[in-house]
Amino acid sequence: MEELTANRGAGFSPEEREELLRIARSALATYIAQGRMPDGTPAHVNLSDPGSAFVTLRSGERLRGCIGYTEPHAPLYRTVQECVVAAATEDPRFPRVTAGEVGHLRIEISVLSPFTPVRPVDVVPGVHGLMIRKGEQRGLLLPQVAIEQGWDRELFLSQVCVKAGLPKDAWKKEAELYSFTAEVFGE
Repeated sequence: MEELTANRGAGFSPEEREELLRIARSALATYIAQGRMPDGTPAHVNLSDPGSAFVTLRSGERLRGCIGYTEPHAPLYRTVQECVVAAATEDPRFPRVTAGEVGHLRIEISVLSPFTPVRPVDVVPGVHGLMIRKGEQRGLLLPQVAIEQGWDRELFLSQVCVKAGLPKDAWKKEAELYSFTAEVFGE
């Protein structure tokens, strides 16, 4: 198990992280093979608390899917199951994951903190994830994206605007800007 960053306070124990990754792997394999979600509840009780998360799938270093929920709507383990299946089957940027790919994909889970309004000057790339909203347009980038891409604050702010389909400088204008942190871990 690889820890990419941990910004969520005390965070999850190594055993809880491993269990969430097992849950995600089982949901991915079961859904692709049988078209259903596996049954069961987690051994660690706090994985049943409501939580918001994103699940990222990678084939080698290449992104293969990423889907998540920004608001808690279900127990965290169920959110992770739903996200891994959606990343494999519903990410519009990619074709559906095939049975032959499942064993070659790496799973990364990002458990999100609540969103808080943020001033651009207070954004710390690699610590904060960003969500921008202006009217119906909205974009989100996870904290690790800035590190992976080597972006500084201004480029990170510009790229979240691009993700939302807004002009690159929309963060300087009347758009709403929110930050969050994430506890990120993967296979």
